[in-house]
Amino acid sequence: MKILITNDDGVNSSGILASKNAVESLGTPIIVAPSTQQSGIGHALTLFEPLRLNEVLLKDGSKGYSASGTPTDAVTLGLFEVIDGDPDLCISGINFGENVGKEELTTSGTIGAAMEAAAHGIPTIAISQSVRHSDVKFEEGHVGLSFDFAKEILYKIAKNVLKKGLPDGVDLLNVNIPAETTNKNLLISKLGKRMYIPKIETRLDPRGTPYYWIDGIPYTDHEKGTDGYGLHVKNQPTITPISLNFQPDLSLLDGWI
Repeated sequence: MKILITNDDGVNSSGILASKNAVESLGTPIIVAPSTQQSGIGHALTLFEPLRLNEVLLKDGSKGYSASGTPTDAVTLGLFEVIDGDPDLCISGINFGENVGKEELTTSGTIGAAMEAAAHGIPTIAISQSVRHSDVKFEEGHVGLSFDFAKEILYKIAKNVLKKGLPDGVDLLNVNIPAETTNKNLLISKLGKRMYIPKIETRLDPRGTPYYWIDGIPYTDHEKGTDGYGLHVKNQPTITPISLNFQPDLSLLDGWI
């Protein structure tokens, strides 16, 4: 079994090593990830500049591959340059900070990488762990978080995917782990509305010209049964099946046109 592991936090992330440790008894983990922090980059692909792919020595002494571009670039290079043949599984994460809600489908680099692998027919798991302090989400390299609980959940899901494949109509699984919990029962959930409500902070440069920071206020109106509800209200790990079939029934346009 070959398991491609990537992320959007960078190849030196302690979260990506946690994923490797979680599944190395199930197959051969191959880490191909961005060289730098790429949070919020979504499903972006680098087309107008060359990419670099370098072997690197990870913190645990094992080998990985550092890609100079986006998480999607890393997956593409992993599938078509590094790995001989398709991997049996792709894991994106463990990410610093949760990825819940429909908004994250297009903004999260973690999910963007997972969608790229899934689009090539690879059974894929995106996994993220909530954090108490938001500044941790944008750290590179090692962070002082315990991933023991997330590793246990990831192992269980990965083992099931490798044994059974994904259910019909499911292209990837989005898993979110609370910052602190002892509840090992996975809540099967649907996507909520969003994770943040956008907030624009305006500042002035030394010449008096305004510039802007895009920030966000945590979304709290989580509907029962959604990933955000399970994570923040029930304090329970969630698993959300996602399909890449974004096209609804074509007949819906018949009368409308």
